[in-house]
Amino acid sequence: MSHADDTPGHGQPVADVLKELQGGTGAFVGSPFVVELAEAGYEQRELEASGTAVSYRVEGALTEDGRWSFVPAATAPYRTRVLVRRPTDPSRFSGTAVVEWLNVSGGVDADVEWISLHEEILRRGHAWVGVSAQRIGVMGGPVLVEGPDVPERDVVGKGLRGIDPVRYDTLDHPGDGFAFDIFTQVGRAVAAGDALSGAQAQRLIAAGESQSAIAMVTYYNGVHPLAGVFDGFFVHSRGAFGLPLVGPGEHADIAGSMAVGAPALLRSDLDTPVLDVQAEADVTGVLNSYVARQPDHERLRLWEVAGTAHADRHLLGPTTKALECGYPINDGPMHVVVKAGFRALERWVSEATLPPRAPLLEVSPGPPPAVRRDDDGIAKGGVRTPPVDVPVVTLSGDPGPSASMLCLLLGSTTPLSAERLGALYASKTEYLDRYRARTDEAIERGFVLEEDRDALLAFADPSAIPG
Repeated sequence: MSHADDTPGHGQPVADVLKELQGGTGAFVGSPFVVELAEAGYEQRELEASGTAVSYRVEGALTEDGRWSFVPAATAPYRTRVLVRRPTDPSRFSGTAVVEWLNVSGGVDADVEWISLHEEILRRGHAWVGVSAQRIGVMGGPVLVEGPDVPERDVVGKGLRGIDPVRYDTLDHPGDGFAFDIFTQVGRAVAAGDALSGAQAQRLIAAGESQSAIAMVTYYNGVHPLAGVFDGFFVHSRGAFGLPLVGPGEHADIAGSMAVGAPALLRSDLDTPVLDVQAEADVTGVLNSYVARQPDHERLRLWEVAGTAHADRHLLGPTTKALECGYPINDGPMHVVVKAGFRALERWVSEATLPPRAPLLEVSPGPPPAVRRDDDGIAKGGVRTPPVDVPVVTLSGDPGPSASMLCLLLGSTTPLSAERLGALYASKTEYLDRYRARTDEAIERGFVLEEDRDALLAFADPSAIPG
């Protein structure tokens, strides 16, 4: 399926994205670190997206197979925010646009997929479009996951209008029930070139992580069959269920869905490919995606990555030092595998090259389900990387003793004892040789990119080996 059949010339509603947002303190996004776009030959614009969106209701039941039937319900006007990052030189644009449903679990719009993917986006010349799809990001509202105690925390739950009324006072979001069509209409604007200063994307890939990945489940199963805008879906760290449909003015109750929502597979009867990347913690932790696990088929690839957490040291960046989890959080290379997954999906969409199939994590079904582990506490099965196959620490999706929601998502890093390391490796040289060999193997199998070889080698720690 191609968005080419659903462009503005075919009479479908398109977001008006011609007004640039200005003034105030500048563009706001909840990110732990800043990427120097100009040094990479990129520029950022912040646009107001407006129009009239529909909400949806379900005809029949939300069946586990994901073959849902949505029909339009209410309509409402909207004015939301869109962030655009694209090559300054139009000739560098690859033709691929990543449209990210910004994540609001921490109480602000956060570009969490950008954090994982930005090296790949910048070096390939892709465009990135972040959509303030949900009400809390614009209008404020309840916070699902309380973040670390940092100075920026005073903006949590306020929404863009509360954070910077000078810049964002014109924005008005009608509720999460309309978020899906808002996302669709922004996608059409990207396809038409309106959001990219006239450059028309040849490939649109919808992306979301965590709560936004849960939104992707609902979108793919119920909205995409109606809209047909996106050419591929990158689903990163989904839960077992989909984001619920709600009424006007309401926030999607994701916490309630986590407690009582029925498992939802990604439907298997569409032509649009999906790559679903799950951290080890996602499979049997709070999100419990194990109960919605499904086999690969001609339009789906599922990668479950051993030794990784829902969020980790890379994702949290400098805010990690403000955490009070009482133990070292996961410091695994999830983002390295995520970039390979996105490259595989982009090639699938553009070249019809199928991504590699990945072994699944070994899980004891329970209840509750639990990842099977070796004698060092390292997960068995799944996508393997050198830090789990040539370990100096135990990287795990299981958290330490803190019961806070955030800490439950961060996994753990536990150093192996000197005695154990001495038994595993005769010397630092042997350790490094084995680590490099596993790096080569991960690249050869397609789960790490050659361009990220150095990034993966940087996780090696020969200083931990005795002697």
